[in-house]
Formats: sequence, C-alpha cells, structure tokens
Amino acid sequence: MGKRQHRPVSPSDPRLWPTRLGLALFWLIGQLPWDWLLAAGRGVGRLAWYLAASRRRVALTNLRLCFPELSEQEREALARRVMISTGEAILEMAGAFHNQRIDLAKRLTVSGLEHLKTARREGHGVLLLGMHFNSIDVGSRLFGKFFRFSVVYRPNDNPLLDHLITKGRGTWVNHSVDRNDIRQTVRLLRRGEAVWYAPDQDYGTAHAVFVPFFGVPAATITATSRIARMGKAKVIPCAHYRLPGGRYEIEFGAPLEDFPCGDDEADTARINRTIEGYVRKHPEQYLWVHKRFKHQPPGQDHPYR
Repeated sequence: MGKRQHRPVSPSDPRLWPTRLGLALFWLIGQLPWDWLLAAGRGVGRLAWYLAASRRRVALTNLRLCFPELSEQEREALARRVMISTGEAILEMAGAFHNQRIDLAKRLTVSGLEHLKTARREGHGVLLLGMHFNSIDVGSRLFGKFFRFSVVYRPNDNPLLDHLITKGRGTWVNHSVDRNDIRQTVRLLRRGEAVWYAPDQDYGTAHAVFVPFFGVPAATITATSRIARMGKAKVIPCAHYRLPGGRYEIEFGAPLEDFPCGDDEADTARINRTIEGYVRKHPEQYLWVHKRFKHQPPGQDHPYR
C-alpha cells in the first residue's frame, strides 16, 4: 500500500481559523492548577463517553478483541475509564505545553533508569521502545527533565497543530524526526543519543507483518529491528503512567537481549509481547481509541465495521 498523499495547507488558510481559536483556548486552559486540569479532563472524558460515539465504539471493539476473558459489563467499565483517562490526557497536554511554572518533577517516580545510564556509559545509542499511553506528552516533559532525547513522530496534517506539538515538545526534546526519515534516526543513534520510537500503531501493511498483539493479528512495522541494527543501539522499553493523586511514573525496562535476532517477524512479535506486558499494568491509559487492528490478513473480517 502506497503512502497517502496530503495536500499541504497554508497556515494562513481561513479554514484554520477555528483551529487558531481552539489553540488560544487551549493555552488558557493550560494555565489552570494541575489538579484542576486533571479534574476538568475527567469531566471531558465522561462527556466524551456520550458524545464521541465513534471513538467509544473503537475502544469497545479493541477491548472485546484484546480482553475476551472480561465480561461485557467489565469491558464497558474499562472502556469508560479509557475515555476518562483520554480526557485527562487532552487537558494534561495543555498544561504540559503551556505551563512551565508547575514543577512536575516533584510528582514523578522513576524506575529502571540504571539501564539507560549503563547503555549510554558503554557508548551505545538507545532506541527507547515507546508506547502510546495517553500520558505521552506529560511523560515526554518529565523524561526531558533529567535526560535529553529525540522523538520519532508522524507530522500532523494541520500545520498549526503540528507547530503546537513540535514547539511544545521542543522545550525538552532535542529533535522531532519524521517517522519516514530513518536515516536521521540512525544518525542520532550512532552519535550515542537516545531516541523515542513507538511502533505500536497500525501504519498500514507496507513494511509490516501480521503478528499477535493481545492474541489478535496486528499489522506491525518491522522497522524497529532495522533501526536498532543500523544504529547499533540498545532497545530499552519506556512506559509512562499516571498515578492517583496527580502523580506519575516512568518505567525503563532492561535492554532487550539478542535483539535484533535476524528474523524480522520474530523480532516484531517480541516487540508486541513486550508492549503488551506494560499495557496490562494500566490498560485504561492505553490509546484504545486508535484502530489498532484496522488492517487484517486477507480473508479476515474488518473488526470496526
């Protein structure tokens, strides 16, 4: 499947005026005290359960596929927590980008940092195996408090939103690298830098294999192995969680041993198993509103119909 072609939109395009107004409101919201932000975000999430019907259906479908052991009532309760957590994340982003007065480091617990320090001390670049928990932006800000890193991302089609994200992260991120620019990612790793890279979304079937994620075939890009091999990097899992009371945790796992192994499919399946283990710790905070299983092997039904 070829890459989608997007027609660039000028930042001065009148169609973006509503976005400008929304971003101004976003800035104002970001000035709220942190606990107020999270409380308001939970309210947004509860409202979204009723108003964002399409995202609610996607979350429910994903949870039905990935947690068949749960009853229907249990899955619905989990889906409600997913929407509430997503609401927290939206307003949390406003504070993370626009309110530097709040010292979030006081709310942070870090575990496994020794794995990262050891790899860097030994002269290795570090490919941080990222995961799309919805605390992604506050997690990046917290990580950047004590360790500089770069991030691989998909540029947003809306230039104003893309500017918001890259500028907001730019305070604590060295480089924001287009996910198609593998050469730049490899160069950073060979210089001994840490690069956050999340292969846990459905990017289509090009350069992907179908391997299990929570027991469900998931189109998963194989680039993780290639980047680690070309960059001569250690692959270290990196998860970030929102804890009760407005606190946070960043967890670094041990480097993946014997990775890559030379078999892209086996490596990719291992990546999914690793991510699944971290998701199971706080499943309500994962990005279940994304159509993770949008592409399926030939002959299998599309789960979101």
